Amino acid sequence: MAAVGMKTGMKIGALAGRSGLPVKTLRYYEDLGLLPAIGRSEGGYRLFAEESLQRLEFIRRLKTLGLSLEEIQDCLAVHDAGELPCGDIQVQLGRQIERIDGQIKELRQLRKELQGLLAGWQSGPAKDDAVICPNLHV
Repeated sequence: MAAVGMKTGMKIGALAGRSGLPVKTLRYYEDLGLLPAIGRSEGGYRLFAEESLQRLEFIRRLKTLGLSLEEIQDCLAVHDAGELPCGDIQVQLGRQIERIDGQIKELRQLRKELQGLLAGWQSGPAKDDAVICPNLHV
């Protein structure tokens, strides 16, 4: 039985082991306010609630969808204020689609440029000491 006044929770190493994330990442998330500690042990170690695992899964999921830690922090702030962040997440995901569309446009343009370069590529261009690769027209 725990003594009165003792904090219960996981030390950061246990949370790292259970979440699969490095301790360094967990400390970084804590510093950003993404992962609050519930206190410290008598020995001064950070303690985290069991719910921290679910929070880390939430962070991981939004990261895989391409959201930045700042955007994720905004969503978690809404949650921490006692509201559902679903509307905020919807807005962030919409913005992510816009970013992806922009990246696709840029990649198509780059692909077109590369195809143009390769279409006129010379296998054995004349050597010129002033030019590193004549095919690149730099």
